[in-house]
This record gives sequence, structure tokens and C-alpha cells, in this order.
Amino acid sequence: MANKKIYKETLTLLQIELVKLQNHLIKHNDKILIIFEGRDTGGKDGTIKRIVQHLSPREVRVVALGKPSSRDLSSWYFQRYTAHLPASQEMVLFNRSWYNRAGVERVMGFCSDNEYQEFMETVIDYEQLLVRSGIKLFKYYLDIDKDEQKRRLQERKDNPLKQWKVSPIDKVAQKHWAEYSQARNIMLARTHHLVAPWIIVRANDKPATHINLIKDLLLRLDYKHKDHSLVLPDSEVVFNFEEACLHNGMIAP
Repeated sequence: MANKKIYKETLTLLQIELVKLQNHLIKHNDKILIIFEGRDTGGKDGTIKRIVQHLSPREVRVVALGKPSSRDLSSWYFQRYTAHLPASQEMVLFNRSWYNRAGVERVMGFCSDNEYQEFMETVIDYEQLLVRSGIKLFKYYLDIDKDEQKRRLQERKDNPLKQWKVSPIDKVAQKHWAEYSQARNIMLARTHHLVAPWIIVRANDKPATHINLIKDLLLRLDYKHKDHSLVLPDSEVVFNFEEACLHNGMIAP
């Protein structure tokens, strides 16, 4: 999406739709949980920023948990995430989530094999409980290719306003690209399920990512006075995961 004017105009219209959605969820006591996963520099921060920019801060929360404490490490794995789940009238956006265990913790050796297997065997049950409780759960995976990640990592290093984003994990992201790809593929294949499917976003183009992810989210939710002509995403950018995507070029190798 190269035209900045069209991007800004479309984004404004979509943000108006998000305000309509928030009014609806407050009126109907809905609970919405949106998970954002993906490579380092995948565009999670920027996309979340555009979603929440004009929403009421009293009913929307962004959760980006840091390194687990010693207490967290001695607790049930899902416990610290459960504490941040949405109550009625709330929308919560997780900038990374319990899927850390299937990604960075697995690749970097921050969890044991037993902890990893326990997670993979129980996460679907956990998500089914959340949905049965009334939470509307959406899982987005923002996918970029290796060259784009390299470019964005360098931009972070060079830009003094973005240096807070540079972490030790970022510094080895390219080195461990293949291991992250393998962990991602296993995670998507094993944790994609009917109640909470994975939604893939091809995120090399940041403006297209913002626009199409917001469109997809709005399309999947019911709210009053929806502009149906506005919320149809590009199926080349956003689509439900299928195992064939791992082999047909729709997901970066």
C-alpha cells in the first residue's frame, strides 16, 4: 500500500469502525481478547498502536509482559496471563502471549522439553475454556521474511527513537532464523483449532498489515452500523492458517 494519502484515509475510516465496535461491546458486555504473535520486528507494536489509538482507554488494555519473575516461574504457566484476561466490556490485546513457550522459550532454551510438551498438550484446552467462558478470542501471527527482518533490525539500531526496542533476543533473531521457523511451523500446526484458529498476516508491508488486520478483525465481529463494504481484507495478506501454507510460499520459510 504505497499511497500514504489512501492509507491514512482508509485507516481513519477503519478506526471509526473500531469505535463503533467498542460501543457495541460495552453495551452488550462483550469480552474480546486479541493475541499478536510473530517474528521479532514483525510489526506487532505498530499494528496494536493503530487499533487502540482512538478507543476509550478505560475499556481497552494492551498487555506486554516482561521477563517472568521467580514467582511466575514457580506458578502454573498460564497463571500470569490469566490475571490479564478481559472482563465484561473490555478489549485486551496481548503483545506476545502464552505462545512465548512455543517460540522464543523453545528456541532459546528458556524452558525444558517437559515444560514445552506440557504447554503444547494443554494450550488448546485452556483456550477452549476461555471461549466457553464468553471470551471472543482471536490469534494473529504476523509473518515476515528474513531479508525484511534484517532490514528492520538494522533500522532499530540506527534510529535513536527505536533503540529501546533492541533486545538481546533481537540480536540473535537472524542467527536462529531456521530454528524459529521450525518452532513456528510446529506451533501453528499443533495449536490451530476450530475454536481459536490461527490467522496469518503477511506483514512485510506495514501499511497493508495495519489495514488488512483491522479489516479482518472487524469482519469477524458483529456490531451495529458496520460498513460491510469497508471491512473486506485482502486474502493475499490475511488468511486462516492451513498446513499447506507451510509449503506453498504463503508463509516465509
